[in-house]
Amino acid sequence: MNYRSLEECITDLERNGHLVRVREEVDPHLEMAAIHMKMFEIGGPALLFEKVKGSKFRAVSNLFGTVERSKFIFRHTWDSVQNVIALRNDPMQALKNPFKHIGTGLAARKALPVRKSGGQPVAMQEIQISDLPLIKHWQDDGGAFVTLPQVYTEDPEKPGIMNSNLGMYRIQLSGNDYVMNKEIGVHYQIHRGIGVHQKKANKLGVPLKVSCFIGGPPAHTLSAVMPLPEGMSELTFAGLLAGRRFHYSYIDGFCISNDADFVITGEIHQGETKPEGPFGDHLGYYSLTHEFPVMKVHKVYARPGAIFPFTVVGRPPQEDTAFGALIHELTGDAIQQEIPGVKEVHAVDAAGVHPLLFAIGSERYTPYTQVKQPAEILTIANRILGTGQLSLAKYLFITAEEDQPVDTHDIEGFLTYILERMDLRRDIHFYTNTTIDTLDYSGTGLNTGSKVIFAAVGDKKRVLCQEVPEVLKDLPGYEHASLVMPGIVAIQGPAFSNYAEAEQQFKALSEAIHARGAIHACPMIIVCDDSRFVSETLNNFLWATFTRSNPSHDIYGVNSYYEFKHWACDNVIIDARTKPHQAPPLLQDPVVEENIKRFFAEGASLSGIYPKA
Repeated sequence: MNYRSLEECITDLERNGHLVRVREEVDPHLEMAAIHMKMFEIGGPALLFEKVKGSKFRAVSNLFGTVERSKFIFRHTWDSVQNVIALRNDPMQALKNPFKHIGTGLAARKALPVRKSGGQPVAMQEIQISDLPLIKHWQDDGGAFVTLPQVYTEDPEKPGIMNSNLGMYRIQLSGNDYVMNKEIGVHYQIHRGIGVHQKKANKLGVPLKVSCFIGGPPAHTLSAVMPLPEGMSELTFAGLLAGRRFHYSYIDGFCISNDADFVITGEIHQGETKPEGPFGDHLGYYSLTHEFPVMKVHKVYARPGAIFPFTVVGRPPQEDTAFGALIHELTGDAIQQEIPGVKEVHAVDAAGVHPLLFAIGSERYTPYTQVKQPAEILTIANRILGTGQLSLAKYLFITAEEDQPVDTHDIEGFLTYILERMDLRRDIHFYTNTTIDTLDYSGTGLNTGSKVIFAAVGDKKRVLCQEVPEVLKDLPGYEHASLVMPGIVAIQGPAFSNYAEAEQQFKALSEAIHARGAIHACPMIIVCDDSRFVSETLNNFLWATFTRSNPSHDIYGVNSYYEFKHWACDNVIIDARTKPHQAPPLLQDPVVEENIKRFFAEGASLSGIYPKA
């Protein structure tokens, strides 16, 4: 089935057991988000909320909650989309076997957007922002947000739908200083297409026209987050994945998706910003209040019976985790085409995606040498950290396969492979005063921080400890040394105060460890606030360590020194304690958790679905 609307998708999901209706009235203030998270946690069905308090419109969540459900939604177009993306990544395929790819070319051409002439799209009615389901997800959020928007802009120098950008940038509907029904916030980060368009509009001295589409066929939502091959428009991809061309019109100079459930139109004017946030985000913390562009609302439209799709972001895994897995399946080896020599790059979801990358490259430069050391993989690492959103990473662990296969998705196995082979006096490389993710508050300011590469190839250099070394037990001022995994130990330290004090603390710690004797079997030590929490699961270790540290400021070393400006050590120490400048973590509200139990009680809509209720 090629869905013409979100309603058709919902009907199909319900018919096939993938969706449950919530019949009772539900409060958009925290309750809807809390229910959604319980459903995602157990791999449960999509949810259609039929009675949203304060709005006449229904809402749906968890549509993409599992890869299996997403592939079911796109079951009729999945293969053809993968073929088109592969063809765009490697055009030589078409020359080698042109007849095989005739259908692929036709599929892409039939996916081109189609404009409908005339005025207002059929059956669209004008509404106001206040009519929408104003969903607040976390207790300290600044207001209600759209979490699955499709934000559309055109190149002001070359207007038209084929020179457009469709991105998923969060939209704040209420709260802060926004004038209800007249202003909304548009939060976009660096390396985003909308920023290029706004810069051009500023240069021309004109406001940037923005259309925010919400809902429509699920393919339109997914297209807004897809990292597409150069030259493939998001709207063409939307048509390809939907199996139906994207239909659009223009009203008052604004592009209108005829397929969307809701459309918000407006303008962003040069230099006009307002405080946006806080907002519970995908690193598991609040992104704090900052100045971002304010959009002056022109008109808001809704189709009859419109349904408002939403998701909840927070500490991974969440629904955007499934999004990421879906994108990876669709794009396949696209990164291999973009960066020669790279075999695999994995943005580690449990660490909040952007903070931590695992990569496998190649070592082909000096096959004649007896002693192997990172060479080509350092070139590849530089390419990775200079490519699109991968450039926002803070930590990059990279290796090359030698005599055994390596899998970046096997977290413990991959880290073990690196730590067994890394020369800590040679294979650690820093980048300071550079860009990191806007949502990452471990750095020195908004968008600013540092990066580090841990590279390793060749033969094993050490056997990793399988238990806590005696050297790390009962250190003065530190306690509860716990094994995270082979070669990595977490120890609980005093609370962080400031970096001057931290320097002295880690100097003393390093000297204390060094005085007790070498511990080659433990190349990495994590100093944290709660070592039991960090060592309890690999996900806890990944989240706490890589979201709470800035490499240039928070990496120390036992017996560390500089040689010709290169930093070296015997054992890496990462300070993963929370710092005063970092954002607070997301915590669920116990009152809300108690209140939503009524939806899972016997006879209620969600009775029997959530086993822990």
